[in-house]
Amino acid sequence: MGLWDIGIATIFAREFLEASIIIGQYRTVIKKSDNWKTEDEPAALKAVTQAAIVAFIVAVVLCICTIIPLAVLSNEMDDKTADIIEGVSKVVAAVCILQLSLKIPKFMGFYPSKKKEKDAGATMKEIRFNVAWNIWREMAECGVFLIPFILDGDWEAIPLSALAGTVIALIMGGLIYWGNKKQQSKFNICVFMSYLLAQLSTGLFVGGCHEFEEVWGETKKVWKIEADFWNHKELPMAIIKPFGYSSSRTELQIACFWSWTALAAGLHVWKYKQAQKLKEQKSQETDSDNDVDKQVAPEEQV
Repeated sequence: MGLWDIGIATIFAREFLEASIIIGQYRTVIKKSDNWKTEDEPAALKAVTQAAIVAFIVAVVLCICTIIPLAVLSNEMDDKTADIIEGVSKVVAAVCILQLSLKIPKFMGFYPSKKKEKDAGATMKEIRFNVAWNIWREMAECGVFLIPFILDGDWEAIPLSALAGTVIALIMGGLIYWGNKKQQSKFNICVFMSYLLAQLSTGLFVGGCHEFEEVWGETKKVWKIEADFWNHKELPMAIIKPFGYSSSRTELQIACFWSWTALAAGLHVWKYKQAQKLKEQKSQETDSDNDVDKQVAPEEQV
């Protein structure tokens, strides 16, 4: 049991990044919306900030009230149960990070949204509710995803890992903001972040499945590098271990690595094709609307 856990950090990074993007979207909509006059805009933006802070505090309090009893119960678990829970937590984290990898192109503006432009709300009350609900949901998800770690007795790793995950989210959010401002670097940042998150997801999935191996018996070891430099438990190679590196590989680890890599690549290709279809659909709808406007204009003149 240590003070750091990559799975916990990735969960906080994912949820805080999505929360920050949600806040940014609402602020953008308020600034662009015709519902809010110039003199009312500062009050609406302030309401977004206040609602987000209140929702965050409420979610944290509820999570703490849930975590404390679970931390007490975790002391009664045996090692095998702890390994199984750790494996489940890593697989869950892998799914979360892969979802985030698939969302990066949309966050960066390369993929269109199926939904119409978000409506911040026509009244201050609606704004507060919309923002508070979305932020509370994202923060509450952190608590839900932390349950396996708590049951594993790994609660000591939460503070430092949560801080690291939050910092990572802020860095990624900053890159997205900067990339959207600097159009020349936007594509490169999108590709880099999507690939990095997909690789991290693969590493978490392989690690989680290996935990199951240690409980129910390992498959045949295919190779093992004996040199200390290449040991995945020691620096410098420990730095890239979260991304799927290991100085030894079992048959199950190899199968999990390539199957999850293929899944990630396949989902990205599928998302790209879906985005292209949606772009064509929206383009046709726009052309149709323009044709209708052209037909109506002469009739109005008559």
